[in-house]
Amino acid sequence: MVCFSSQLYSRAFWAMSLANFSTAASFGVFFLFPLFIEARGGSEADIGIIMGVFGLAATLCRPWVSGLVDRIGRRRSFTVGSLMMVGLPVGYMLLSGPLAGFYPGLMLLRILHGVGMALCFTAAFTFVADIVPPERLNEGIGIFGISGLVGMAVGPALAEFALHRYGFFAMFVVASLLAGVGLVAHLPLSEPVIERQARDVDTSFLDVLKRPKITTVALLAILFGLGQASTGNFVAPLAAARQVVHVSLFFVAYSVAAALVRIGGGRLADRVGELRVIPYALVITGGGLLALSVAYQAWSLTLAGAVTGCGHGLLFPSLNSLAVRDEPGGIRGKITGIYTGALDGGNFCGSILLGYIGEWLGLQILFMVAGLALFSGLVVLPWGLRRQAP
Repeated sequence: MVCFSSQLYSRAFWAMSLANFSTAASFGVFFLFPLFIEARGGSEADIGIIMGVFGLAATLCRPWVSGLVDRIGRRRSFTVGSLMMVGLPVGYMLLSGPLAGFYPGLMLLRILHGVGMALCFTAAFTFVADIVPPERLNEGIGIFGISGLVGMAVGPALAEFALHRYGFFAMFVVASLLAGVGLVAHLPLSEPVIERQARDVDTSFLDVLKRPKITTVALLAILFGLGQASTGNFVAPLAAARQVVHVSLFFVAYSVAAALVRIGGGRLADRVGELRVIPYALVITGGGLLALSVAYQAWSLTLAGAVTGCGHGLLFPSLNSLAVRDEPGGIRGKITGIYTGALDGGNFCGSILLGYIGEWLGLQILFMVAGLALFSGLVVLPWGLRRQAP
């Protein structure tokens, strides 16, 4: 049972949680963006490319983003990202006509959007890693992550309501307003006081990435990101193809399950160690994705969302905590950038790969491939441990 102590759950913790919730909700609105692409004449491959370029931009900018977080601070970096998240949905409102007529402009918007999201997520999770007691790192990151999970459930639900009632323009207005809440919520915060050593400040992004532990976490995060690409980009088309009306049920079940797992077992990995939890998390997440391949009714789609969310609830904080545990504050921004960047990289590669698989072989095979990718992490983890062993 989680004990909410003042040392861990400070006012700064809750303020950043609200900011993260709002930013994640704004991001979650775009889980329904594939419907906009389809409405403008796009195919599954177009969905993969357009949604995937967001992840590509977020990945390629990570060395700059993570360096900025270590250099100018976590709060200031979040401010820059928030401003981008508020302003960019306005650009989507200006898009009209068939997809081919605004394809280049849309790609630019997706690139900038990916950079803004990368800034927000990297800064927020680094901020929390700085203020959470080391012995409760998994608990703190896990509980903080609930704010993002709930946001990613609320965002699609609000987007679905706005879309069905008022159209795509209203959906983009919702995204901008949600990001605005995040901007306001974090402004009163101060930069966390962290201990920086001179040698750490000069450590490059590549040097950090070469560490066996960080490399292993990055590879697992890529596989995790591929799984997220399937749920973020192709659940809505899957539900539409199988005539499941309320696709938001999947995202609500996913987020609620992930939140309950973190609340009910928030300190499990702190007690037994991340390395004992991660294999189970990979299997549960992969199993949920496989279940999506045979989900034809609302209840089965919801059940698959709950199973996948349980895996996410264990896997995300365990990988994050494994990456930053016992690492100096001067490079935590880079480490968090590598971890979240690998997630985005997997999301990008998964969006492209799965988009073509969906177009050539169908959505059922798409989700089978995504599930098997998570299972392959059971091979990556022991390989990484062997590299790390003296």
